[in-house]
Formats: sequence, C-alpha cells, structure tokens
Amino acid sequence: MASDTQGDAQSTAQEKRSRTPKNPEGRMSLGEHLLELRNRLVICAITVVVFAIVGWFVFDWVYALLERPFRLAEAQGLPASLNFQGVGTGLSVKLQMSAYVGLLLSSPMIMLQIWLFVMPGLHRTERRYAIGFFGTAIPMFFLGCAAGYWAINQLVPVLLSFTPQGDTTDQLIRYDEYLAMLVKTMLAFGIAFVLPVVMVLLNFLGIIRGKTMLKAWRWLIFASVLFTAVMVPTPEPFTLLAMSAAVASLFFGAIIIALIHDKRHGITGEESDDGLADDEASEIDGPSRLDEDDR
Repeated sequence: MASDTQGDAQSTAQEKRSRTPKNPEGRMSLGEHLLELRNRLVICAITVVVFAIVGWFVFDWVYALLERPFRLAEAQGLPASLNFQGVGTGLSVKLQMSAYVGLLLSSPMIMLQIWLFVMPGLHRTERRYAIGFFGTAIPMFFLGCAAGYWAINQLVPVLLSFTPQGDTTDQLIRYDEYLAMLVKTMLAFGIAFVLPVVMVLLNFLGIIRGKTMLKAWRWLIFASVLFTAVMVPTPEPFTLLAMSAAVASLFFGAIIIALIHDKRHGITGEESDDGLADDEASEIDGPSRLDEDDR
C-alpha cells in the first residue's frame, strides 16, 4: 500500500510538471508579475516599518540635529523658538520624523527591490548599465541629502534676519512647517545630485549624445546658479559661487563621461547611434545596439 501511495504521488507531481513547463526565456504571466510585485512591495513596507521604529528611538538625536540651524541663528543674534502647537503636535511630529527616517534608511532596500523586479526583463548590457546606475545613484542621493542639510543651516539664519528685531518681537516657528521645509530641501538636493547620473544612463542607452548635452552648457550653468540661489540664499557671494560650481561640476562631469563613451563607440556629432544623420529615419525592425552587444 505504501509503495502504491508513493507511486501515485510521484505520478501526480510529474503531471503537474508536465502541465506547467518552465519557460526557457524566463517569461512570466500577468498574474505572476502581480504576485512578484506584491512580494517586493511587502518587503519594502516591512523594511520601512522596521527602520521607522529605529527612527522612533533615535528621535532625540535627530531632533538635536534639526535644531542646529536655530542655534546657529541664535549665535548670530537672531533668537527663534520652535513651537509645537496643539496637544498632540509633539506625537504627530515624532511619528512623521520616524517615518522620514524609515524611508531614508530603507531607500537602499527599496532600490534593491526595484532592481530585482525589473532585472529579469533586461538584456545583459542593460543589466550592466542598471547596476552602474543604482550603484552610483544611491550614494549620490545621500550626498545630495547631506548637502541639503548643510543648505538648511545656511538658509534658516538668512530667513530669520528679515524678521524685525525688538524687545517685543518673538520669533515662533511651527515645527511641522520647518520639518516639511527641511524634507523638501533635502529631497530637492538629492534629486539634483542624481540627475547627472540619469544623464549618463541616457547616453549609455543611446538616447542622447554627449555633444548634444554639451550644446546646453549655458543653460546648465544658469540652472545651477538659479537652483543654488533659490535653495541657499546666502548674503555672501563666495558661498553662492562655490555651491553653484559644485552643482555645475556634477553636470559637466556627466557630459565628460558621455563624450568619452561616445568616442569609444565611434559616435560622432553628425551621426546618431545607428549610423544615420540627424535628419534621416532609421528602420523600425532590426536588432538594437544593446541586442548586438549581448551577442
């Protein structure tokens, strides 16, 4: 009887394998894609919650860091007080800050899950480019966030200096509004530091050439100065020029990398990646340059 049971189980397993053969190309159905997406989202959510709990316990340390711009302003004779309006504002702010810490610390895991989700559908060359993009974009984003925190330390004293000073004047700052401004500033700098990496990726994928980027160098300098002037409105021109030069150097570094890549692959300014002039149309069918690299 036992042997008959084992034989039935083996035959059933073989039938299941025969009914659902493995796809040699690794393709998945829509339901399998949705299931995979759900699993990746669950992992991301769990990671955010875990790091948000960590953010709850390090709230005092984070609060001391965020309060530093006001201590710098007070040292310059610009006293101001952070105001928690309402009975439950303290709890609300602590929850918000814990969530922000959780999102910030879990961003590498979120990027990893995005990579694992899209990786099976990429060619070998595209995977290499994607690894380089994520490996560079993540540290650049954190570097941009650090630059945004430095900008807040310069921005708060300048903004407080516009308030009339007097014995009857009290500068009360709503902490939730200040926290929102801090997050937006850090996020803006983080995105600005990632944009050059996106430019390099677009060049490597053959979407835009290095010489095309170089033609817009005036606009890049103008955008760098404008972005710095808006985000870091310091009264001293040296800080403005130094920060603008730092932001612009990232974009010109991306252009240099794109020009070197184009030169190595024999891409000139007159021809596109498929060997056609700018005013010529290419064939829709046929293998792409990435497909040829895979072979």
